[in-house]
Amino acid sequence: MLLSASPWFILLCLLVGAGYAALLYSAKAPWSRTINYALAFVRFAVVSFLCFLLLSPFLKTTTTTTEAPTVVLAVDNSQSVGLFTPPAVLTQATQGLAQLAETLRGRGFRVETRTLSAGSRPARPDSLRFQAPATDLDGLLTGIGEGFQERNLAGVVLVSDGVVNQGRAPQYTSYRFPIYAIGVGDTVPKKDVSLPALTYNRVAFSGNQFPIEAELAYDGYPTGTTATVLLRENGRVLQTKRVSLPAGQRRTKTTFLVTAPAPGKRRYEVVVEKLPGEFTALNNQKFAYLDIVKGKLRVLLAGAAPHPDLKALRAAILQNDNFDLATYLPGISPLQPQDFDVAILHQLPAQTGVGAEVLAQVKARRVPALYILGAQSNYSAYNALSTGLTVTPRGGQTDDVTPVPNATFTRFSFEEDALRRFAAYPPAPVPFGEARLGSGAEAALWQQAGRVKTQKPLLVFGGTPQQRQATLLTEGSWQWRLQEAAEHDDRPEAYDRLVVRTLQLLTQNANKKRLDVYPTQDAFNTPDDVTFGAETYNAIFERIYGQQITLTLTDEQRKTRTFTYTNSPDGSPLHLGPLPAGLYRYVARATLGGQAQQDQGEVLVQEQQLEALQSRADHNLLYQVARRSGQRLYYPAQFAQLAQDIQKANYKPVIYEHEDLKDLINLKWLFFLLLGLMTVEWATRKYSGGI
Repeated sequence: MLLSASPWFILLCLLVGAGYAALLYSAKAPWSRTINYALAFVRFAVVSFLCFLLLSPFLKTTTTTTEAPTVVLAVDNSQSVGLFTPPAVLTQATQGLAQLAETLRGRGFRVETRTLSAGSRPARPDSLRFQAPATDLDGLLTGIGEGFQERNLAGVVLVSDGVVNQGRAPQYTSYRFPIYAIGVGDTVPKKDVSLPALTYNRVAFSGNQFPIEAELAYDGYPTGTTATVLLRENGRVLQTKRVSLPAGQRRTKTTFLVTAPAPGKRRYEVVVEKLPGEFTALNNQKFAYLDIVKGKLRVLLAGAAPHPDLKALRAAILQNDNFDLATYLPGISPLQPQDFDVAILHQLPAQTGVGAEVLAQVKARRVPALYILGAQSNYSAYNALSTGLTVTPRGGQTDDVTPVPNATFTRFSFEEDALRRFAAYPPAPVPFGEARLGSGAEAALWQQAGRVKTQKPLLVFGGTPQQRQATLLTEGSWQWRLQEAAEHDDRPEAYDRLVVRTLQLLTQNANKKRLDVYPTQDAFNTPDDVTFGAETYNAIFERIYGQQITLTLTDEQRKTRTFTYTNSPDGSPLHLGPLPAGLYRYVARATLGGQAQQDQGEVLVQEQQLEALQSRADHNLLYQVARRSGQRLYYPAQFAQLAQDIQKANYKPVIYEHEDLKDLINLKWLFFLLLGLMTVEWATRKYSGGI
């Protein structure tokens, strides 16, 4: 027991108790002297203890616990181990692990099992299933280190074939615990041909030719061997190549030249036909997933007069291969007689009336347009265009502002790096006056004057469903690109992305659908959880929620899957879970306001095939990992030796002491003890005739 005050105060507590008892019981009492002394002692004890509690005494207790050393069995349960380890060796390894666990537990160790499958419950080593689609040994070992950071971790027994295809290289990473590596798999070279990689552009334009380059890896075949490589789509062979496998090499390449079909998502399959004596055909196949889009978007860049903005915009647009650009300046470059997908109108309509033919063409053909306002702009004519923004300047005055993203704007996003770059932009002039957003218009950027973030729009999207329009209220954005290029090695990525995304948003098909269901990614991998988002609208295109939606997926074999869910205001997606690789077409249906609505589209699920690429085990990697931690490499026949080596390492239990401080006044039994003593004193006095 400890005190927060000097122990000499205990004497004062006793004196107070003795004085109180003497004062109360020194007079003649109607009961016997024995009872009088007993009652005086009770009063002395109670008062002294109450005074003692004022000194804030507390109890100090020490609890000792002993933690046995823990050995973690880290098992590489990837597909490559199950596919390419001889069954007898794999059985010997899993049974040996189970016996090692029993042996170590009998010698005072705690034994736990961990696998590559994150979140799964540890299983008995001899009941593991080798189905993990990728191998990240560093992630497995790092996770063990973090999970046992404050515990008595003696070491890790790592069972693997050494084939790593994700994460950091474990042989170059230092871990704080010993690693006893056990090598499985087969290190003997085999006759094998594989497709480690396909090289192609993810996006191709309809009608254009694009290459698919296939890289072949091979081993164990003599000079003059020829492999047959097929390019297929939906089981139909499109092209066939005969590829010679040169001696003295282990890799070669071949290229297919394909003409892009109609727009949509496509899956092409490249297959190497199995050669005589080949060990496995599991790695002879790979898929190419492409998004075939309409031909390049045609952009018209028109200005009232030469200006640095035009050069900056031109440079940003030409960075993207999806655009064809034509320029128009009155009296300098003529207007070409062709259709455009989107127009950039710099200070048009102009006060001088130039560019009227461009404005007439944009209006007549309902071309989406980005208006850039400046000193030469005719604001009265601009306000009549129904862009969703009305600008009323006050004379020729301007404000100097920088861009600030609107946090509620969701049509496209701004990266963290872009936000930092925006903050470093030099101020650009905007018209001083009133800028009022119309119905349906939304600001993507606000104006910041100095350090003051305002709610005045800088970049606005509006217009009508028939003609999308946007407005940038400054003619000084060229300074932004120039500043960014100077500070970031001639890479003004934030400015260029802003221009390109603005044009892409303007050229998207107007959404007149009341039901909009879409995959949350362009493509998923087979281990991924495939998710869909959904938006529903009423008759006047206001967002509504709580609508029941039925989604039907159809794969390439015309097998269907049906899901039903309800969209919610928090934007929670529909989770379909992992799906087999392939191109799926989906149809979504819902009844909105008594009317049946439907939406459809496509989603790609890609097969990674990481584990089938390499059939040869890499025990040298396991040797380096173990050697770096001060241990060695073992094989499945050496589990008895491994158990002895762990025992010889003489790992000790760790004793932990835990001190607990508890205020004496918080002990409930003391309250009841004091209450009981005072009750006995009071009852004795009443019974004996006292007051």
